[in-house]
Amino acid sequence: MRTAYSVETVRAAERELMARLPEGALMQRAAAGLAAACADVLGRVYGSRVVLLVGSGDNGGDALYAGARLARRGAGVRAVLLAPGRAHAGGLAALRRAGGSVAEAGASGVRLVEQADLVVDGIVGIGGKGGLREEAVPWAEAARRGRGVVVAVDLPSGVDADTGEVRGAAVRADVTVTFGAYKPGLLIDPAREYAGVVRFVDIGLGLGPVGGAGAGVRAGAGAARVEALQHADVARLLPVPAAESDKYRRGVVGIAAGSARYPGAAVLAVAGALRGGAGAVRYVGPAGGAVLARHPETLVSERGPARAGRVQAWVVGPGAGDDAATVGEVLAADVPVLIDADGLRLAEVGAVRGRGARGVPTLMTPHAGEAAALLGVEREVVESGRLAAARELAGRYGAAVLLKGSTTVVAEAGGGGAVRVNPTGTPWLATAGSGDVLSGLGGSLLAAGLSAVDAGSVAAYLHGLAGRFAAEGAPASAEDVAGRIPEAWRSAVRAPAARG
Repeated sequence: MRTAYSVETVRAAERELMARLPEGALMQRAAAGLAAACADVLGRVYGSRVVLLVGSGDNGGDALYAGARLARRGAGVRAVLLAPGRAHAGGLAALRRAGGSVAEAGASGVRLVEQADLVVDGIVGIGGKGGLREEAVPWAEAARRGRGVVVAVDLPSGVDADTGEVRGAAVRADVTVTFGAYKPGLLIDPAREYAGVVRFVDIGLGLGPVGGAGAGVRAGAGAARVEALQHADVARLLPVPAAESDKYRRGVVGIAAGSARYPGAAVLAVAGALRGGAGAVRYVGPAGGAVLARHPETLVSERGPARAGRVQAWVVGPGAGDDAATVGEVLAADVPVLIDADGLRLAEVGAVRGRGARGVPTLMTPHAGEAAALLGVEREVVESGRLAAARELAGRYGAAVLLKGSTTVVAEAGGGGAVRVNPTGTPWLATAGSGDVLSGLGGSLLAAGLSAVDAGSVAAYLHGLAGRFAAEGAPASAEDVAGRIPEAWRSAVRAPAARG
């Protein structure tokens, strides 16, 4: 599990560690890691041109000390001080001793940035809020225009470390070197897009990139703000039939989807469900003929959800049109339910919250537009604050929420606790019917016994992998994605970390 921690947790871990170390030792660890990463990016350090964009905080100090290390290896290092009177004194002295210098903060400095081989963003630290200040914007723009690689210190300046929001101008990095722990903003769009390739440097905080606290701060409940599953996590969660299993013991998922206008939604949801680990799929709805023509193993019923036969979970909503009666009937069942597409619009808040009060899991799977409609806000509000939107929706409905998009996030019912971020996927998944496949896959995992959060997280992970395999750099259809789910499943199970 890749784990990202809040700024508050990281700061507490830093304070605890610094109390045990000689003064300045922690910054030297960070600077050494940053300098090593910069050297790797440059390839040839000697003779390269490096410009440091230095703010008033510790990130500026990290940049200055790293610049000193590069200067000692023969790089020409110049520092642009955005707050000259508040630059880190020790770092600045180290840079000068190593042969580096301070550049003028005018037009000549801008040209230096544009012509540099490497630009180090040390403007703002992880505590920054609200985008770059006006005086820093020209330097971020020069770095973007320039020929050199942009390396951000810990987090690109101007993005929100805790939420992934970008509320103004920000540095767009090619590489981000982060220290001690991942920050949520490195994993969640839109900030993730600004981070580029993320390199982790262990400085001994005891938090680490893959799980809970070690010797450092005790990361109690809620300290891990964001989690991202890896192959080994998915492999452990995937349902595996035992020798005595039959199709009913493996779980039966019901699909209440499709309409005369949208029969394809039913076909695709069933396709995802058949590959999701449950032992059987029951279909209820007006698209039974189309479903059987494509998937003859499906158990089709025309008697409605309540009389279709035993199921361990339901999927309701894809292509359902205005069939509110079926949605209400499914929500009244005492089994886990995944609600998608039209079902989200038709589901009453009270009915969904009532399921939570009875202890019956519900997983909602909106895209940004659907989430915006449910929350009564503009789509842009959801897109720019995905973490907050998922949590608010989960709190309002008392249900787990899988918010689909460039960063798919999964929030626990009620909106508390850690939020899962899906690390797989491809832009080619933005195609008609892809969400229907995801719904069927998630419903099948619910029927196989996974919790709502685990079912949503694993479904998103496999769906993203299947999308990558199906696309391979070219357009892929939803049907293509469904067909590659078994390959994605095998990929997770056969990974060395999963086996070990």
